[in-house]
Amino acid sequence: MGKSLVEMAADLVQSQCASKGMNTEEITLALQATFNALQMLQAGEAKMQTGVSEGTAGAVAAPSTSPEKSIQKNKIICLECGQEFKMLSPKHLRSHDLTGREYREKWGFSLRQPLCAKALSERRKKAGKDRGLPDNLRKAIAKRKKNGQAKKAAAEKK
Repeated sequence: MGKSLVEMAADLVQSQCASKGMNTEEITLALQATFNALQMLQAGEAKMQTGVSEGTAGAVAAPSTSPEKSIQKNKIICLECGQEFKMLSPKHLRSHDLTGREYREKWGFSLRQPLCAKALSERRKKAGKDRGLPDNLRKAIAKRKKNGQAKKAAAEKK
């Protein structure tokens, strides 16, 4: 597996530091600038590989997998860029100028569909049940209903 963008940026800046003296602030700025440049190069390369030209910047590239097959047992494939993750974080979705809701609507997922691998979702579900979350949730809903009925009855008396 190849190096990540962060590793490549760190290597480039480390080489730059060896050739000229840099203070901490200069190193930080160089890392950020190098990382951003690598990200732009990677995005341009991805567009070239999917056949999206500069003239069709508003067009959406065809996803490498279908939305139904993108959520797998141990990974989820981002339908925007094709990268694999355990979960699609808000930070990653922001890199595509999307929110979780917009991503779900765009690709036809239910709004309640978790954007994470099935195994991770199952572990979270089990952990919630082990903590007694469903019971606590039922009690909170019953309490809210009871309070709502009491307020309604009070409003009718006036």
